[in-house]
Amino acid sequence: MTPTLRTSRLILQPLTLADHVQVQELFPFWEIVRYLNDRIPWPFPEDGVLNYYRESALPAIARNEEWHWTIRLQQKPNQIIGAIGLFTGENNRGFWLCPQWHGQGLMTEAVIAANDFWFDVLQFPILRVPKAAANLASRRISEKTGMRLVATGEGNYVCGRLPSETWEQTSAEWHAWRNAITSPQPGDPRTSTPGKHDNG
Repeated sequence: MTPTLRTSRLILQPLTLADHVQVQELFPFWEIVRYLNDRIPWPFPEDGVLNYYRESALPAIARNEEWHWTIRLQQKPNQIIGAIGLFTGENNRGFWLCPQWHGQGLMTEAVIAANDFWFDVLQFPILRVPKAAANLASRRISEKTGMRLVATGEGNYVCGRLPSETWEQTSAEWHAWRNAITSPQPGDPRTSTPGKHDNG
């Protein structure tokens, strides 16, 4: 069962089919999708989120192959502002956030909570994330959270074929990064609480 994850500012709520209504209104914008894998159809269909949840994400959750959350503010728990997922396979993490919430450290906070779950609860030995090299915001999150660039190449994205990078982190590296964080200041996204999970 995917648990609810809580940080200092966020609730990561386990995905449900009913979430498709909000997400369908939020997700299909070029700024959000352009650097995502080209398996996402574009233009995005009116039932795209519903079909993805029903035919892919929820069955994979039931098989314990994927873990998905919607991202919500603690102060507005009914409002979805983004999503984050963890996956077995070659790409272990993906996320998106509505543009109006960029630049506030919220996705870094969500990533820390998801990484804690990946390494501490699921106990996977390594986290590997390919991404478009042009996706500078995602690259900065990888850098800030202690990942290493381990490979370059090319990949197919919604916006076309682009140079790509693969970032990686072992469990030992994650815990070393976690342990190196000392006396975080109020509002620092690194104040997310490791291991703070509710069954959801």
